[in-house]
Amino acid sequence: MSSPKKHRILLIEDTVPLAKLYIEFLRADAHEVVHCTRGREALDAAAASPPDAVILDLKLPDMDGLEVLQALQARDASVSVVIITAHGSIDLAVEAMKLGAFDFIVKPFNADRLNLTLRNALERRTLARMVEGYRKDLDRGRFHGFIGSSPEMQAVYRTIESVAASRANVFITGESGTGKEVAAQAIHRASPRRDRAFIALNCAAIPKELLESEIFGHVKGAFTGAAGDRPGAALLADGGTLFLDEICEMPVELQSKLLRFVQTGTVSPVGSGREERVDVRFVAATNRDPLAEVQAGRFREDLYYRLHVIPLALPPLRDRGDDMIEIARSFLIDYAREEGKSLAAFAPEVEARLRAHDWPGNVRQLQNVLRNVVVLNDGPHVVLEMLPPLTGAGGIGADAAAGAGAPADGGQEEDGAVVPLWQVEKEMILKALRLSGDDVPRAALMLEISPSTIYRKLQQWRAADGRAADGTAAQGNAAQGNAA
Repeated sequence: MSSPKKHRILLIEDTVPLAKLYIEFLRADAHEVVHCTRGREALDAAAASPPDAVILDLKLPDMDGLEVLQALQARDASVSVVIITAHGSIDLAVEAMKLGAFDFIVKPFNADRLNLTLRNALERRTLARMVEGYRKDLDRGRFHGFIGSSPEMQAVYRTIESVAASRANVFITGESGTGKEVAAQAIHRASPRRDRAFIALNCAAIPKELLESEIFGHVKGAFTGAAGDRPGAALLADGGTLFLDEICEMPVELQSKLLRFVQTGTVSPVGSGREERVDVRFVAATNRDPLAEVQAGRFREDLYYRLHVIPLALPPLRDRGDDMIEIARSFLIDYAREEGKSLAAFAPEVEARLRAHDWPGNVRQLQNVLRNVVVLNDGPHVVLEMLPPLTGAGGIGADAAAGAGAPADGGQEEDGAVVPLWQVEKEMILKALRLSGDDVPRAALMLEISPSTIYRKLQQWRAADGRAADGTAAQGNAAQGNAA
């Protein structure tokens, strides 16, 4: 069983025989006692090593005891001071209580009376520090790139602070746009690895045939186009942090190689037989339920347990109360400064509209909306007329739909008509993008397809639109030539 914490007690008593008696009393609770006979000496001792509690006799040879009390509290308002006084000085002790002393004891007293009062004083100091800590947490509106003072985000901040100093792997979950990469960067910045590299890799944005090379690197001639040796993210992150975003998008066949890397700390570049040892801290993230992915057979269970050591769940914007307005104000000021605009605040009805929206795209969607407002408008305040539609329309999905000439009735040009399958697919993808606020990973989750499929389709459609536009322009040029 662990012994109770030893506290540092500053005893200020000019009568040496009494001081020796009080020190004997305090031995029962195994305190470390520093004895001073003069006020100035006691203040110097407190400055050199702050005490947990003070036992103060108000009658001192060089200073008034109340002056000592005020000087101690000016240095540390949470210090608990117990006054010891004679019967004739009770009024003075009461005055000391008004100035902030915790309690007073009238001489003579026994060991039990002194130790009970001192224990209460120490408990009061502990509670005061806890309250101060909670107050600082509640007042903390910014943290390593995050904006928000809601209780939900204070819990996130405390978790990051707790895990940052360790080597344990962290698994971040949350809807797309909630700030998973910001959280990973915060863990890195708060850790002893802060001066080394932070390497982020989005497993959903890289074609699966290139992902292995991106992580582990390759040697010259490993595949067509490998003109030279290239270090992967693992080597670049040596000594620092490797952030694997959208980890559940990683192909199962590559997960086994990642598992070996996590277990052994060694990597083998593609096309090479040599192994290299690296020291990285893994932070993984996904907008899916990773355990559900394991149960569905899309994510290796052994890799899950290797990476899912410290879970960190980020709340969606709709569950963060007034954080959304704090974030919106910050973005508005930043974007207005970038664009040279005078917009500086929201009209009350705009704040009400922003609060009422569910923000399916979370902070990323809010960024897009405010960027749209600032680029297209100016004035002292943002008014309702400046807000774009808050459903995601007008972004990727709307642009692609406009180029496609897609029917507005969701797949039928007229009752009973059958449309080609590619057109139905296109309309469903565009609809998912609209509903998700143009959040591709979220739209892919709704459609139960890979985000890379959506990226590829969008690229194909835009290329087709570009060819069609070029053809129209060519026809126009030919017509002008014939007319000439």
